[in-house]
Amino acid sequence: MEVQRKKMLKSMITKVLKGLQFLAYNEAATTTTMVPKDVKEGHFAVIAIQGEETKRFIVELEYLTDPDFLRLLEQAKEEFGFEQKGAIALPCRPQELQKIIENRRMNNAIV
Repeated sequence: MEVQRKKMLKSMITKVLKGLQFLAYNEAATTTTMVPKDVKEGHFAVIAIQGEETKRFIVELEYLTDPDFLRLLEQAKEEFGFEQKGAIALPCRPQELQKIIENRRMNNAIV
């Protein structure tokens, strides 16, 4: 029983820490109402965040049809909700998102 309590507490602490990391990025994103210059038309910003690892990406709107990217969005919805402003926080390692981006680029190059 004590082991279950510790696991549940660890899970709750992890979610709170992720939320706090998201809030730090969210606060920085709300300091301006302008779209950053590096986010061109047809693109949007996301932040891959897991533990201490964070990286900002600019992705094309076409990724909204990619099954792997949609899976990350669903995870983000479960962990953070979608009441965030600015870049969307995705609960994954930056390397995981980079792999999704590279796979899509390779698939598009083949077609």
